[in-house]
Amino acid sequence: MRLFGRGGNASTLDLLVAGLGNPGREHERDRHNAGWMVVEELAHRHGGGWRSKFNGRLAEIRLGDCRVALLKPETYMN
Repeated sequence: MRLFGRGGNASTLDLLVAGLGNPGREHERDRHNAGWMVVEELAHRHGGGWRSKFNGRLAEIRLGDCRVALLKPETYMN
């Protein structure tokens, strides 16, 4: 998979994990945001930093030899 960064540079990743959820404080810790909670925990445990990308937040981490992108889409699911 290729994700494009600034200036058209591409990075090759081994896996994309999209954690689904709904934006807003009212949905922050409800069961519908379990996907966001999972990718947030993965980023925390593996030193990933979040940045804006693809109408959401994106972090890249390493799991062993794999480069993994974590995505939190910030559009409503319903």
